[in-house]
Amino acid sequence: MSQHYRYCAKNGFTLIELLVTVVIVAILATVAMPLSELSQQRAKEQELRQSLREIRMAIDTYKQAVDEGRVARSIDQSGYPPRLSVLVDGAPDIRSPGSKKIYFLRRVPRDPFAEDGADAESSWGKRSYDSPADAPHAGKDVYDVYSLSGRTGMNGVPYREW
Repeated sequence: MSQHYRYCAKNGFTLIELLVTVVIVAILATVAMPLSELSQQRAKEQELRQSLREIRMAIDTYKQAVDEGRVARSIDQSGYPPRLSVLVDGAPDIRSPGSKKIYFLRRVPRDPFAEDGADAESSWGKRSYDSPADAPHAGKDVYDVYSLSGRTGMNGVPYREW
């Protein structure tokens, strides 16, 4: 009977083996958490880059349509859209019979670093044509957009300056 007991004891795990396994799993988990957070930040930064590129291209396309005489503008306007929503709602093409609309965006993307609950248009900081680049402020048009986040990117540049 004592030989049977020895055989069973050899097949089980000791307390030390279990503790070492738990410690190894805990170390792996602490290494994996920062990597997961880093991956999430990288994905948000990529989304921010894409959203900025998309909005800026739509703003430039709107300005080009104004310069080509396809979108009406008054003398006191810069030619840039008065609001981001105009890019989605469209502007009448004055060269087209029936004044069909020209659309510049399908939707205004939301800043991925914006606070929860903010709608897409208000999630962005807006710079008007008559404001300096180092101190942007909103005005009667939208010349550029920037992130309102106070965080800094992985490249060391604040998101506001992207």
